Amino acid sequence: MMTGDTLARFLGDPVVTAFLIVVSPFVGSFLDLLATRMPTGRNWIAGRSACESCGATLAVRDLVPFAGFALNRGRCRHCGGTIPWRHPATEAAALAVAVVAVLAAGGGVEAWLAALLGWGLLALAAIDLEHGLLPNRLTLPLAVAGLAAAGLTGRPDIVGVLVGAAAGFLVFAVIGVAYRRLRGRDGLGLGDAKLLAAGGAWCGWQALPAIVFVGALATLAAVALLALVGRGRFDMATRIPFGPGLALAIWLVYLLGARIPVSASFG
Repeated sequence: MMTGDTLARFLGDPVVTAFLIVVSPFVGSFLDLLATRMPTGRNWIAGRSACESCGATLAVRDLVPFAGFALNRGRCRHCGGTIPWRHPATEAAALAVAVVAVLAAGGGVEAWLAALLGWGLLALAAIDLEHGLLPNRLTLPLAVAGLAAAGLTGRPDIVGVLVGAAAGFLVFAVIGVAYRRLRGRDGLGLGDAKLLAAGGAWCGWQALPAIVFVGALATLAAVALLALVGRGRFDMATRIPFGPGLALAIWLVYLLGARIPVSASFG
């Protein structure tokens, strides 16, 4: 059985760290499939990849990250339908997550944990942007993974992450209920509360104010930018997805903590 010290040495090997970066675009391809199919109830585990326009099954060469899109010039080989730019964009985002995770954490266990968290948050952000929801099938496992990561590294302490998960959920749940009673419509959904709970599980309760502040700032900045370039009109009744901003905030706050070495925790 692999001990904690053995696992730390294995994940800290430069070749293994390089593999994290190499595999990341393929992870991005899977995340795009997940974000496309999960909200609609389609099979995202065993189903074959197919063209969204004609339904033709895609060959291996069509699925190679970046290359498949470039060689086919952004179109399906069977029907000529346009392949959404979302596919290569998600692959690029997953690659960026891996590179930043390695640069911030310096490789090793923390780089892998930061990348796994970033990929999970990327999928949730993509789903919330397109479908306006944060599925329990992703938020809850992400919270559990945060507890497991804390048990693996010893940081944050297990009490801190348990309190963080509970407080993260309760804070947004209470705000959501209060908003609904005052305004007669939903403001914050329970999906946002569960995502903040995952943030508390990964970062600890002390990080919750920073997560909420950065998440709100990122969301407001995105809205202001869209309004500036004429991509939307916003008022008090406009529903604005908070998940993407919150996901970015969770990952950034975790990365700041990931700069602290944890190798001593694997003795």
